[in-house]
Amino acid sequence: MEEKPTFRQVFEAEESPLLRFAHGLTGVRETAEDLVQESFLRLHQHWAEVQQPRPWLYRCLRNLALNHLRKRRHESPLDDSREWESTSPTPEQDLGRMEASGTLRLLISELRDDDRRLLEMKYHDGLKYDQIAEHTGLSAGNVGYKLHHLLKGLADSLRRLGVESAEG
Repeated sequence: MEEKPTFRQVFEAEESPLLRFAHGLTGVRETAEDLVQESFLRLHQHWAEVQQPRPWLYRCLRNLALNHLRKRRHESPLDDSREWESTSPTPEQDLGRMEASGTLRLLISELRDDDRRLLEMKYHDGLKYDQIAEHTGLSAGNVGYKLHHLLKGLADSLRRLGVESAEG
């Protein structure tokens, strides 16, 4: 079994990715920083029990962000007049989208490094199968096969967790 990293190692490795994750969920940098700080404080409090700090942190941060968004959702505008109506998504739709996105990011964070890298090369870097094959040493057909099964597995996991669409 892999040796558990130190708290400092976890902090140094995960602070920036967690900030990006939190910012993606909340859309507000200051809120993201506060939530990441709270996540690390909670991890420190439960350090002895936590066997896998990285997934634990992402789950904790996701839950904190969702709680924050739920509280914020209850804030209402000062005036109910029609001039305030908008064509932008409702807070419920935003929350659903953020929950779906956060759940997907959590699932991706729990993938093996090489599987996660395949997804990054395809969807973040925008590489074609033959370009990914050059980087990984796999055949283009094997890249397609692996990506297909990774996406199918993620979709199945999302459905099991109750996420049916991009809106949650």
